[in-house]
Amino acid sequence: MLVGALIALLILLCWTAHLFYLLPNGALSWQTPISYCHIALQGYLSTGLFITAHDAMHGSVSKTRWLNHTMGFVACFLFAAMWYPQLRKNHYRHHAEPASENDPDFYVGSQNFWLWLGAFLTRYATWQQLVIMATLYNVMERVFLIPESRIWMFWMIPSFLGALQLFYFGTYRPHKLPLTAEMLPHNARTLRKNHVWAMLSCYFFGYHWEHHHSPSTPWWELWKEKEKLTATKKVA
Repeated sequence: MLVGALIALLILLCWTAHLFYLLPNGALSWQTPISYCHIALQGYLSTGLFITAHDAMHGSVSKTRWLNHTMGFVACFLFAAMWYPQLRKNHYRHHAEPASENDPDFYVGSQNFWLWLGAFLTRYATWQQLVIMATLYNVMERVFLIPESRIWMFWMIPSFLGALQLFYFGTYRPHKLPLTAEMLPHNARTLRKNHVWAMLSCYFFGYHWEHHHSPSTPWWELWKEKEKLTATKKVA
């Protein structure tokens, strides 16, 4: 899977290069409209970091085991200092029993978006992660003299936007109740076929039934899985 490793590396490099360009750039501020385009782009690249880590959890980045998991570990850390081994363990539980009380990503009870999001973030946040993030924040501000406003604009807010995008398209929308017959056997719904929107919204991750149907398919080939299943339904 050389292509998968190259795509993963490209996302990692784009996220890093864009951040290093933005943080010291004194021409960017809350008053410059182009800053909001950069925030949106960095948020989208942050989403790409987690999608890369997610593919690594399924062994879809590289057939070389150490490279696959190294990419996943680095992507998780860059996203928000998250611990890849624990995320991988929980993700396998999610695939084993999606949208059930044994699913660590599912919120049993109210399907309210904000309550579920709060539970989701609380469940995955760790004190080690918060300490690392706080340390990085202080290093950027006090050692590299990056103004707090730009740390928030180009590091904190894009990370949250990425988490919000992933949660909505990868957890809440695909798995919220009520479960319907078309969601079986994966308890997952999917976006209608629109490859441009699927890519822009969440790296084809909105094709979520297809992902559960074929977990080893990398994100950049999920559209092919969508095409295949759509064709099968038309024949049936």
